[in-house]
Amino acid sequence: MRIPARAVCSAIRDDIVGGVFQPGARLTEEVLARRYGVSRVPVREALRTLESEGFVTTRRHAGACVAEPTEQEAADLLELRALLEPLAASRAARRRTDGHLKVLRGLVRLGQGRARQGQVEDLRALGGWFHETLAQASGSPGLIALLAQLRHKVAWMYTVQAPARPVESWADHAAIVDALARRDAERARALAAAHAERALGAHRIRVWPSVAVREPQRAVNTASGRH
Repeated sequence: MRIPARAVCSAIRDDIVGGVFQPGARLTEEVLARRYGVSRVPVREALRTLESEGFVTTRRHAGACVAEPTEQEAADLLELRALLEPLAASRAARRRTDGHLKVLRGLVRLGQGRARQGQVEDLRALGGWFHETLAQASGSPGLIALLAQLRHKVAWMYTVQAPARPVESWADHAAIVDALARRDAERARALAAAHAERALGAHRIRVWPSVAVREPQRAVNTASGRH
């Protein structure tokens, strides 16, 4: 069975974000094909996609390499996200379904419970699912794709500290959901913008250690659909 290029793309992207392949590292088709247990054809397609997303760059005489973003490029990402997330919240207030609302309320209940109990280790994943669902509720495929790409790149370029006041952070999420429930697009936009502004201080530019990249063989998970 031919493994689709999108699954290979997702696997390579995950390894770039996770630091398996660090900025500047060469990405040869042969090594990647061996690592993921695939042919070179889906690897070649995946590298083209990742280059269009900004994770990979092609250098003369070196071929494909992991991109090396500047601090300005990293700062631009947060600015773009601060503009697009309120837009997504505004559209979600108009287009969300009852299903979206149910999932968001469930995530808020879980997040508020973990925050009150001081179980901060789960809050990052819950927050990610919240914002991903909020984007999906916008009903705008282009916006959903842009925000997904931004989430990946922010996770690649930044370490994110746990919120200093997690209870307040999840109160923000709850207020956004309330605005969605009332289909109040302007309030949803304003709340999402204020929440994004407060979250900026938790981001720190990621510093990569200078360690050799190991290349164990890893099968591609073709069932993955999150990226």
